[in-house]
Amino acid sequence: MQAQSYYQGRDFVVRDTTIEPGGSIGWHWHRGTVIAVVKEGTLRHYRSDCTVDAVYRPGESFVEFSGADNVHDGRNFGTIPLVLEVIYVIPAGTPLADAVAPPHNCR
Repeated sequence: MQAQSYYQGRDFVVRDTTIEPGGSIGWHWHRGTVIAVVKEGTLRHYRSDCTVDAVYRPGESFVEFSGADNVHDGRNFGTIPLVLEVIYVIPAGTPLADAVAPPHNCR
């Protein structure tokens, strides 16, 4: 599912993201604010120093802030698919996320 609207120079995008067991979103950052809710599974959220800053379970929500200094990754170490409902509030016409290489010493 994905829905998108535009308001005052910003795109508002709502979509479901699924991460299979053993998978990850990949290292990235956002140009706007991201709000997410875990619908199924468990998310391990990593910050740029490769440490886990939180573990989110079904019904829990979190916010990811904008800027290249907020690099992060999300991983599914569970046995079922992880499903997130995500709202992106980003400058109009920009990508949902900017991919980056993994930080040094991260696996």
